[in-house]
Amino acid sequence: MNKIICADTLNVLPQIESDSIDIIITDPPYFLDKLDNQWNHEEVSNTRNHYIVKSLPAGMKFEREQGIKFYNWYLEIAEALIRILKPGGFFFSFSSPRLYHRMASAIDDAGFEIRDAFIWLYTQNQAKAMSLNHFIDKLETDKSQKSMIKEKLNGWKTPQIKSCFEPIVMAQKPTNGTYLSNMLNHAVGLINTNIRIGDKMYPANVVAVDNIHPIIDKAFLLPKPSKKEKGNYNIHKTVKPLAICEYLIQLSAFSEDAVILDPFVGSGTTVVAAKKLGKKYIGIDSNREYVKIAERRLKEIDNERKYSLFKNDHHNLDRIHLELRSH
Repeated sequence: MNKIICADTLNVLPQIESDSIDIIITDPPYFLDKLDNQWNHEEVSNTRNHYIVKSLPAGMKFEREQGIKFYNWYLEIAEALIRILKPGGFFFSFSSPRLYHRMASAIDDAGFEIRDAFIWLYTQNQAKAMSLNHFIDKLETDKSQKSMIKEKLNGWKTPQIKSCFEPIVMAQKPTNGTYLSNMLNHAVGLINTNIRIGDKMYPANVVAVDNIHPIIDKAFLLPKPSKKEKGNYNIHKTVKPLAICEYLIQLSAFSEDAVILDPFVGSGTTVVAAKKLGKKYIGIDSNREYVKIAERRLKEIDNERKYSLFKNDHHNLDRIHLELRSH
């Protein structure tokens, strides 16, 4: 409890007691070429030859087998997770838009109920579609013909639309009996509609952390990540905003002693959110470097709390000194 374990999650999950976890929030490997369950940080981060077609950046290569492999692997993960969740416990899992259907199907087939899908909306992202000029240059034809083809296909690129959202599946382990009896017995299974988003709006399944448009901001905006939130030392490629994980925990975790699990904790955003909200947590990741980053982020929360207490003590001492002087 309240630790991060460096290991393969499929080796750890069988050791966790059945019906003991309240909420699971995770951002698993997306299985988009190099971003699978064999994720290697050095390979994913290597920028050499990224603009040569035979060596695309991680996540850009299309293979039909990716979705099948993802489904089979995540079905095993979901089957292990449903055992350890309390009845009525929630499972939130980030995904890529392209393979969301495979993730949701695996979770559904493991016995979960798919309750909804959250959308994390953003505008800042790199366009991934590529022109075919590189291939046109290799055609066995003269320069004028190549120029004519390039002009004709100007602006026409590979079918990769600029991605401006990430889906988050919202699944639930079936309850024992009614929602009321399940809540009374297991302290989980309902959604807290007292939580607000945007300009004190009712909780929604769309979230944004950047200002996009006054109407969207009013309904869906969460606090923008601070500059120090991620940490200058954080080398993880897909760090999630703390506000989103806090939002999901506040919506679904009822008990003060609720246990939040992230089986692919990465640089630790889920467990940092859990700790900040006073919940218990368990994190698992096979990458030692990421685990160290997550542990450092958790330690910073302790340091911030100690500093806050120190400041409050000094403030109280100053107030007492002023009162003594006035007397």
